[in-house]
Parts: sequence; C-alpha cells; structure tokens
Amino acid sequence: MTMWKEKLKTYDTLVSKCSRFERKGKTVPYTSANGYMFSLLNKDGELGIRFSKEDQEKFIKEHQTTLFKSHGATMRGYALIPERMLEDLNTLALYLNKSYDYVMSLDPK
Repeated sequence: MTMWKEKLKTYDTLVSKCSRFERKGKTVPYTSANGYMFSLLNKDGELGIRFSKEDQEKFIKEHQTTLFKSHGATMRGYALIPERMLEDLNTLALYLNKSYDYVMSLDPK
C-alpha cells in the first residue's frame, strides 16, 4: 500500500469516528458542511482541519505546527495536523467535531 493510501485509510477511520458527517471526494478527500470544507487530505498525504481564527492560533501554538497548504496554496483557517497526532484518532476526532461545529456556526453558503 502506498503512503498516500495509508493516509487515506487513516483519514477514513478518523471521519468514521464522527457520526454527523461523512468523507467526500474521490481524488481529493475532504469533509464539508453548511457549504464549507472543514478538513482536507492533500496530495502529499497531509491533513488540514479548519478552525476559527482563535482556535487555529491556539492549536498551532499548542501543537507546534503551521498553517496548512494544499496544491501550493495556504488554506486560510486551516492548521496542519502534525503526524504524531494521527496516532490518537479519538483525540483528533474531537478536533474534527469542533471544526464541524465551527462551520455550522457560519452563515450557510
């Protein structure tokens, strides 16, 4: 299995822990709700999760990570999920659910 397929399997397992939404996309896996994407697995197998500005800044500082990039572009509102966090999908599911709650609080697109 390629590294990207392993990351996709991990991403699918993560999303399956969250009953309020499901993964979308075939070549670019993502989650979305209320007209907004809120997580994304890029072509390099990196996971980004969208947060409010305050939560994004806090997450980046606490987890010593950076903004998330996909296809060479910095994704506004997204934080790069550190590789080590993929080992604790239960905790990561809490962040993904928080991201879902955030996009659901926005005006629908």
